[in-house]
Formats: sequence, structure tokens, C-alpha cells
Amino acid sequence: MCKKWNSSLKQGIFSPENDSLQPGSFFSLTPFLPVHLTGTKYSCGSGGCGACTVMVSRYDPKTKKIHHYPVTACLVPICSLHGAAVTTVEGVGSIKTRIHPVQERLAKCHGTQCGFCSPGMVMSIYTLLRNHPEPTPEQITEALGGNLCRCTGYRPIVESGKTFCAESTVCQMKGSGKCCMDQEEKSFTSRQEKMCTKLYNEDEFQPFDPTQEPIFPPELIRMAEDPNKRRLTFRGKRTTWITPVNLNDLLELKTSFPEAPIIMGNTAVGPSIKFRDEFHPVFISPLGLQELYFVDSTDDGVTIGAGYSLAQLNDALHFIVSEQPKEKTKTYHALLKHLRTLAGAQIRNMATLGGHVVSRPNYSDLNPILAAGNATINLISKEGKRQIPLDGRFLEKSPEANLKSEETVLSVYIPHSTQWHFVSGLRIAQRQENAFAIVNAGMSVKFEDGTDTIKELQMFYGSVGPTVVSASKTCQQLIGRKWNDQMLSDACRLVLDEIYIPPDAEGGMVEYRRTLIISLLFKFYLKVRRGLNKMDPHKFPDIPEKFVSALEDFPIETPQGIQMFQCVDPHQPPQDPVGHPVMHQSAIKHTTGEAVFVDDMPPISQELFLAVVTSTRAHAKIILIDTSAALALPGVVDVITAEDVPGDNSYQGEIFYAQNEVICVGQIVCTVAADTYAHAKEAAKKVRIVYEDLEPRIITIEQALEHNSFLSAEKKIEQGDVEQAFKYVDQIIEGKVHVEGQEHFYMETQTILAIPQEEDKEMVLHLGTQFQTHVQEYVAAALNIPRNRIACHTKRAGGAFGGKVSKPALLGAVSAVAAKKTGRPIRFILERGDDMLITAGRHPLLGKYKIGFMNNGVIKAADIEYYINGGCSPDDYHCLCCSALTQVMEFMVLRSENAYYIPNFRCRGRPCKTNLPSNTAFRGFGFPQGIVVGEAYITAVASQCDLTPEQVKEINMYKRTSRTAHKQTFNPEPLRRCWKECLEKSSFSARKLAAEEFNKKNYWKKRGLAAVPMKFTVGMPTAFYNQAAALVHIYLDGSVLVSHSGCELGQGLHTKMIQVASRELNIPESYIHLSETNTTTVSNATFTAGSMGADINGKAVQNACQILKARLEPVIRKNPRGTWEVWVTYKESISLSTTGYFKGYQTNMDWKKGEGNAFPYFVYGASCSEVEVDCLTGAHKLLRTDIFMDAAFSINPAVDIGQIEGAFVQGMGFYTIEELKYSPEGVLYSRGPDDYKIPTVTEIPEEFNVTLVHSQNPIAIYSSKGLGEAGMFLGSSVLFAIYDAMAAARRERGLTKTFTLSSPATPELIRMTCVDQFTDMVRLVRRAPC
Repeated sequence: MCKKWNSSLKQGIFSPENDSLQPGSFFSLTPFLPVHLTGTKYSCGSGGCGACTVMVSRYDPKTKKIHHYPVTACLVPICSLHGAAVTTVEGVGSIKTRIHPVQERLAKCHGTQCGFCSPGMVMSIYTLLRNHPEPTPEQITEALGGNLCRCTGYRPIVESGKTFCAESTVCQMKGSGKCCMDQEEKSFTSRQEKMCTKLYNEDEFQPFDPTQEPIFPPELIRMAEDPNKRRLTFRGKRTTWITPVNLNDLLELKTSFPEAPIIMGNTAVGPSIKFRDEFHPVFISPLGLQELYFVDSTDDGVTIGAGYSLAQLNDALHFIVSEQPKEKTKTYHALLKHLRTLAGAQIRNMATLGGHVVSRPNYSDLNPILAAGNATINLISKEGKRQIPLDGRFLEKSPEANLKSEETVLSVYIPHSTQWHFVSGLRIAQRQENAFAIVNAGMSVKFEDGTDTIKELQMFYGSVGPTVVSASKTCQQLIGRKWNDQMLSDACRLVLDEIYIPPDAEGGMVEYRRTLIISLLFKFYLKVRRGLNKMDPHKFPDIPEKFVSALEDFPIETPQGIQMFQCVDPHQPPQDPVGHPVMHQSAIKHTTGEAVFVDDMPPISQELFLAVVTSTRAHAKIILIDTSAALALPGVVDVITAEDVPGDNSYQGEIFYAQNEVICVGQIVCTVAADTYAHAKEAAKKVRIVYEDLEPRIITIEQALEHNSFLSAEKKIEQGDVEQAFKYVDQIIEGKVHVEGQEHFYMETQTILAIPQEEDKEMVLHLGTQFQTHVQEYVAAALNIPRNRIACHTKRAGGAFGGKVSKPALLGAVSAVAAKKTGRPIRFILERGDDMLITAGRHPLLGKYKIGFMNNGVIKAADIEYYINGGCSPDDYHCLCCSALTQVMEFMVLRSENAYYIPNFRCRGRPCKTNLPSNTAFRGFGFPQGIVVGEAYITAVASQCDLTPEQVKEINMYKRTSRTAHKQTFNPEPLRRCWKECLEKSSFSARKLAAEEFNKKNYWKKRGLAAVPMKFTVGMPTAFYNQAAALVHIYLDGSVLVSHSGCELGQGLHTKMIQVASRELNIPESYIHLSETNTTTVSNATFTAGSMGADINGKAVQNACQILKARLEPVIRKNPRGTWEVWVTYKESISLSTTGYFKGYQTNMDWKKGEGNAFPYFVYGASCSEVEVDCLTGAHKLLRTDIFMDAAFSINPAVDIGQIEGAFVQGMGFYTIEELKYSPEGVLYSRGPDDYKIPTVTEIPEEFNVTLVHSQNPIAIYSSKGLGEAGMFLGSSVLFAIYDAMAAARRERGLTKTFTLSSPATPELIRMTCVDQFTDMVRLVRRAPC
């Protein structure tokens, strides 16, 4: 087997060792990448995130062409790569040799933050450029559709790709045709401030020359053209992989091994092996078999070879559509529409037509269309050829329609459509691209020529049962009917009667899915009506104009926008980097894959891998833990349980290993240490645990309230006399708001390398964390040793968002105990599913409100109650006398008033104790959940007063220097400015009128706008949380090493610290290095969270640099014309090392009095978003977002804008598509990218504008502000824009003005809120199966 690792541009021969062909992850390419090639990242293991994207190149001896395509290394089988060249990110470019323009531009356009996804992004764009050196913006967006990023918000990534486009990428804002970046419009002057819009300089980019790419290895061309090819066989201990040499050989193998799966792209079999423990002793892979790769067009249709990938199918269909008249291509058009959004580019290049057809997944987007288009499957075996129709019987897996075990798919025949034949594909998913359909359909109707009398009718639905379902009885009953409204009404009734979804169906959403069945049918009905009208307008009436917009799906547009920030003072020294949009200090290393994360560290001698065994019960007694079967397996060294913990196993409310009792599903019961992860994982499955269920089992907040189950006492703030005020208002409303939780989905899962030392019981841990002191404390407690024996090192973390504040301490203790017991290094990497299960996420909220207000919209009294789902424990930070749970609850209450002054205001909050994994810190610390309640009651008041929400916000917004409900004085002037500029510069009023006009003209699609103001806080209410320290060394060559107490998580903290040191020491940034954060250089560090990383560590670094500068002043005075290198000398006997310290902002909060100066300062902002909603499906499209953020003075506008955009998109996901689903027994269903959908590049605003508003903040370093979290809540403008659109739909339907507001606004919630005749029909037609 040959492969090419372009990092060395050498070819080598590769044969898997016999014991390497293991099931699971070791079946894929990822584990076989050479140890020194660490750029390809492993994140989800299911092909759903794109972090492990590599380029595969193959030579086609028939066409004599080389084809490059992206694949996910976690799925592509290693044995399938025989004859292929594989290029990883190291082969694209390296800082050691020369970086590639793709890598350079992604870095310089600020398209990388944590860097974990960056190599995959590079490979997706690079592969596109290998095939299309001058791509279109649409191709860039499509190429990135299979890559997830949790940090950046995608905009700068797309922008970096667009720099390669041949055509102009002028944004043509507001239809002017001019670029917003043109020189004459490059700066804007307002209030004597010059505003800039350029975050990078294209002139710095090296040119892209596609002729300079590495050549395809000639030996692989010779191999491909070898006429004497032989069957290839790879044998392992349990599995055998066979690649046939030709079609006859394939048929021989299928006869010999009839049960062996045929592997092409491995997109179906691979996940089944990994996640469902399927086992196959033999695999047959005809990948590259020429007889399976062809397109044969005739007058009646087209036959496409089974080996064609879905990407090749897409290309073939595009060609056919361009060659054939439109009436013949209706089926092809339907297929192309779904192929655009089916999975991501990597999966489309791996999955094949034959594999997709024959695997018959119930969620298939293509099979229902193929069936509706009367496709035929051509089969072949040693017995000969035969054809079977791709129809309902085949899709429903009827025994008589199945393939025989020795048969294989040769090709698929798709007939042309005809003039009186209409074919459509319809689908709705949680997000627009790279998501399984909630319901999809393929439908076709054929009419008697020249009439609208139904001759043939076919309807196939996916995701409504265990297979694709055919509504054959319904269709049969409608033959001979006219295509009119009465037929539609009968068809809806009949299909609901025929297709039954039981109440306990897998996936839930039963009423919604039944509604979609007839909503999609209605869309098809309208499409056909429109088609008939176009054929003969006189004979067939058109659909109502207000219905036309329902025909089309939302388009996928390439995002554009403007980023505005204060220009640097022209008098500032050019060497001073503060205020400039400086690239992230590790950006180039991110894009070349040379930034080292924990799992990239080379293997250590005798290291072991750890796999977890977690509880499967929410609340139960442990009767027995039987590890004998696990210990008997090869490679297993030990099983670690609570009995092996030498110190405290239950420390400050956190239990490391469950003992006697489990209190949630996902609690760690024991771990298995083995020589490989595959062995550890296999052994973990063999551990047998016997449970005895205990009561009560509490899962929801409502159940906790019923059982009076809480984790801590109530927190309360109050001003005025709330009860008295309610007596003197015009109206009182009461309501509830549910805000569900959120998964962090950092791209790098929790990863720990624990290394026991030879002496003094020392333990070294390398891990990605936000809080090293906490890890150190927990490990010391678990091992029963002093903290000075525990060294924690954090180079960088691949995203965190609060999820790596407390959880690494628990996992660090677990791994350290294993390292202690075995005496060997432990590599502990959580799989994505285990990470999501064990570490939990954002706290779900139940908010209750009672609001008293006047008819003019003035709110006089508010009584707010917050209840959050804390999970099973307080998620403690005992070393600082607090917990994530306490902080979230306190922050939620303290921030509850947001931007509004309500004279009589009370807010109470209490965390509920449930049998779920402990929820934890998440970006915004409760603010994103809690403030939804406030915006909800503002919206409800507006509805009651016949005002817009924005009017009520303006009426009640703070207007002058005031005191908050917790008695802290602040000046709302920056808040007012952000709000005013947001409304004015987003053209809110004009666009609101335009949306209302659109809504009048469109019944089934509605537009909504919403603007939200924000008064956010940074820092902690307790002063000692806000302290920080630094250590700065100046070396004799003039170079400087900076260490500080903050952790680099992708937020650009180290970059800003280098900027601070550069300014303070007056030396170039290139002189300064920042290596890592560790407990041996800066001790007792507080957590890097609360948007205060740059604030407090910047002050500490500044302090250290000023001390050093003061020491050097006498030397500089003696030799003012000297250089830095001359001044830095031993001769003067000056210490060139010092610590820096920042005592912290002196905040305080007295909860007994309910008052205090809880926060050092406030961050203000406003955002406006516009959406369009499809009332028939619940889909929505984010058209535009404008954000105005009070940044005071930005130390690094590129970093700050990146943080705002990333936080906004993360917030948008939280409020719309991200949905955690649990069973009534407390089992988490959403445990990976297949089930939990974060935004992709297609979800971000089509127009995305961000402006940093300048103000003063003298308390912070350089008058800056912490902006890491603030953008999160601004994503709620999308939520409220959706509610505005839904309200418009409901008004038109004569429904109540107010309705319950919940988050997230999923497609299900949107569709079922937009009540109409179809939702009514579903609620009426509820029956049991026949």
C-alpha cells in the first residue's frame, strides 16, 4: 500500500501490522498517521466536524486525470487508500519550510482562534483550490460546509477563502455597487473619531501559484496503469480486508463471503462499527473498480455506476441538466437540490450512490426522490444480472424486494421525466446543511396528457419510521382525481391515516413530524399547481401570489459584512502594537498544524490509555462491580475504582469514582488502563455493574420543585416595594419562560496526560484547562500529597467556553489516581460522546415573571423567579470558596434587570438538585439564559400595549447615571449610544416597514426584526477572584519571556499580553515569547473566565514590565542612544527577572443586604437581527445582523471582533438550533455532531456587521474592556426576530397576540407555533395503528 506524506514529499510503502486491523477507531486512517504528523485533529470520530480533513488524490487510468478530494480521516479506512496519495496539513506548508497561501491567509484574516479546527479548514480550502484554482465564493462556502468551528463565527474563515476568488468579492452594500472597503470610504469620522474597516492587509499576502503544488507520485500512476493487477488482501487477527481486481473477482468474493459488507466510503459501516459495536470478519472493497464508475445516457434516462461518489453524482447530474431540456430533468433537479445540503463535502466525496441506495437509511434524502422518479437498481452476481425497482417495497425492506446475499449493485438507472410528470424532493432539518432530515420526502405525479387528472402518484417519506415509508394506499385512492384543493384536503387526511408515528417513536417530535408530512405535501401541491399554470395559464389557474414564496427553500448565500473599529492615533509610535489588529500569536502554527495540543505530544515510554466506565442509571445503589472479564483481555493493565484512591474520593461535594451509589447517568464508576485505547475501550465494555434503582429519580426542574430538591439557598436582590406597586398599575401579566441547556462542544475534547515522577510523589499533568489551581487542588486531595508536588502545564486549549473551568479538576484527579496506581503515564482523552455525557453544559432555566405596567408601556413593578437545573452536585471550586453553580446563580440574579430601570424590582434565584450530570460554567455565566426572561416580558408588555418591543425597551431603558437593583452606580451613556447607533445604522425602522410589507404579501413566509440592548458585566463580585500574577524574564540577548496566570483558550490572551509587554518595554513584539501557563512559574492563579483574562493578567504583566523598565532607567539615562540589547546587561548588576502582580478589582457583594459594588465595570452593546421564517416547515434564515459593542479602547480589534462574532454565533446556536435531548430516565440522547447541531457556515448572517463603539474605561488596562462573553447574549436578537416573525404569522391567522416564549426556537417550535389548518388537522387526526 502506498501513501504520500507531503510533509517530506517522499513516498513510502505502508502495510498495516496484523494486529492493527481492529474494529472502531483503529479501522480508520487517523491512528495510522505517523506520530510526527499531528496536524490532523481527532474531534468527533464520526465524520461530522471536519477537524480531521485530509486530501486524497487518485489517478484515473481511464481519463488520465488526477482527482483530488477531501475526506475525514476518522472514517476513511486505511486499507482503502491503496494506490492513493494522502496529503495532510503538514504537506501543504510548514513554518519550518514555507507556508502555503491558504495557511497564511487563514491566519492573517484572523480565521483562527483556538486553532483546533484550523488544519481541517485549511485542507478543505486547499483541496478546493487543487481542483478549482480560481473558485467562486459559493464554492468556498460549499467546501467549508462539512467543517465545524466553535470559536470564530466562520466569517473570517470564509473571507480568507474569498481572497482566492477570481471574480470581485465587492460586498455591494446597500446596492451601491461600491465596496465598503474602497479607499475613499475606508474611514468614517464621527465625534472626532476615525473609524477603520481593515483588519488585515492583502498586500502582505504571498501570491498563489497553482503550478507550484507537489506533483502526484509517478509510482502511483504506474501502479494504477499496471495491467497485471492482483487481488489485495490485508489480514488482521479478527478481520480481513479484500480488494478485488475486477468485477468478476468481486462477484467471486460475494459468492464466497455473502455476508461481508461492501465498503466504498465507509460512511455507513464505519459509524456502525464504532458506535454500535457491529463486527464483520471480512470486508470487500471494490473502490476504484472501473466497471462501477460510469455514466451512460440514453434517450430515456441515465445510468450511473454504483461506485460514483455523491460528489461525482452531483457533477454528472449538473452536466446532464445542462444538456437536456428542462422537462426531462425534473428528477435530476430534485436530486441536485438535496445533494447540495446532504452532509458536508468530505462525506459527499466518500459516500457512493450504490452504498447510499442499498443501505436504505430511514433518513435518506436521495432514495425517496429516486423512488418517486421511478429509478431502477441494476444488480449483478455470478448467476447473472437482474433489475429491481427502487420502489416502496425495496425501501421498506420487504423480503421479496431485497438483494440476494451474493448480489451487488452495479448501477442505478434514473429515467428522464416527461412533460406531464412532476418530481420534487422536500426536506427540513435542524440546520440547513450537514444534518439528517427531521422529515424528508420524494413525490411525483403524472397527469393524463393535457389535463390535471392524476394518472400516477407517488409519495415517499423519510424519518417517519424505521424505514423510508411509501404512502401507496393514499396514492392509489387519488388516481383519477383532479389536482385541486379538495384533492389536497383528502390527500392530507388519507396520508395521516396511512402513515402512523407512535407516541413513543424514536426521535420524538411526533406531532411535528406528522405536521411536516402534510406540510411538505402541500408544498408539492403548490409546486405542481404552479408548474401546470406555466404549461397552460388559460387552462390551469395559478396559485395565489401570497403563496409563491412557499415554493422555494432558503438559498445558501456567501456571508459578507463590515467590521468597524477605532483607528490607532496617528501619533502613536509605529512600534507600539496596542490598538492594532494584530494576528493571533499562534495563528500560523494553527494553520500549519504545528501548534501542539495535549494529544499531539509524543508518546511517552510505557504510557497507558484510559477508558471510562460510566453509570447507566440516574439514581441507584451499586451492588457489584465485576472487572474480571475486563482484566482478562489482552493489553489491559488495571481497572481503577474508588477503592484505589489514596486520598479523598469525595472532595468538597465532587465524587471522583462512584462508590456505593450513582447519582446520574454518566457518573464515572471506574476506568480501565491499557496499552492502547482500543484495548482500554474494549475492556471497559466488559466491566459488569449490577445496580438497584433508588427513588426519587429527579430529572427536570419541575420534578425538583415538586420534591423540594435544591443545591443551595436562594439568592435575592430587591429595590422598591414590589407588592405595593402591583396595586397601582394598569395591567399585570404573568408568564413562564423555559430556556434549555447548551453543550460547550469545544473542538478539543477533555484531554489529560498525567505523568508520575520517580521522586517525591510528584505528578506532572499536561491538560487544556481554564483553572490550573483547581486541578492542582483536586489532584493533591485525591493523591493525599501537598500541592507543591503537582505541576500543571497548559500550552493551549482547543476551545473551552467555561467547560474547562471545573471539569478538568475532576478528570485530572481520575487520571492521576490511575497514574499513581499503575506507576505509568496515563493518556486520558474523552471521546466526544463521553465528553458530552460526563461534563454536561449550560444550566437549563425555568423563569417565572409577574409584571405590573401602565398602558403607555412604563413598567412599574417586576417580580422574577429563576430556577436552574444544577445537576447532581454543586460543581465546586472549593479552593476559592465558591462553585460554578453559585456563580451562575449569583450572576443571573445580579444581571437580571439588564438595561432597564424598573423602580420596584425583585429577583430571586435558586439552583435545583437533579439526577443529571452537574451543569457547569458556560460563556456568560447565566446571563444568556436569565436575560431571555427579561426580554420576554418586555415583548409581552409591548403586545398588551400595542407598542413594538423596541418602543417599550426605549421607554424603560436607563437614561441617566443611576443605581442598579443591587445599588451599584453606573453611567448608561455608552448603553444609550450603542442602542441609538444600532437602530440608526441598521436602518431598523425602514427595514421594519419593509418586513411588514413583505409579510402582507407572503402568507407562508414571514420576516421578523428584533433589536436587543445589553448591560453586561465582567469580573467577579468577590475581590480576590480578580487578582493575577506574572513573571517576566529579560535575557542577555534582549529577548523576553513572559509568563502569567491566564490560560490561552483561543481568545487571544497571550497575543494581547505580548502587545502589553511590547508597549511597556518599548521593544518589538518579535522580541517577546510566551510559552505556556504552568503552576511552577505562576502559582495560585484564578480561573481564566468571566471576560477578565486580559484585564487582570494585562495589569500583572504591565506591573512586571514597569518594574523592569524602572530598574533599567539608570542604564538608559547613561546611554540614551544605546539599543535595547546594549541596555540589557549583567555589568550593572540589575535583576532582569521579576514578578508582576495585580491585586484585583475591589468588588464586593453583601447578599444579606442584597447590595454591593459587585462588578468593576459594565460592558454595553446592542444588536439587531432580521430573519425569514418558513411557516410550513419551521425553517428560518438569518438575513442580517448588526452588532454595536462598547469596547472602550480595543487593545486588539481583530481579537475583540473575533470574540464578538464567535460569541454571537454561539449564542445564536444556543437560542435556535442547539438542543439537548434526555430520556425520562436521564439518559442523554444528543452525544455527537449527528444529534447535536451547532451552527455551520450556512447559519451565520448573510450580512454580518460589527462596530466597536469607543468610550472610556479608566479602571482597566489602556481603557479597554473584556469582551469575551458579551456577544453571547446578543445572539438572542435572532430568537426575538423569530418570535416577531411568528407573531406576524399568528396575527394573520387570527390567533392570540401573546404566546409562550421558549428557547431554543427550533424548527419544531417555530412550526407548531405558526398554527394553521395543517397543525389543526394533525391535532384532530390522532389514532392508534390498525
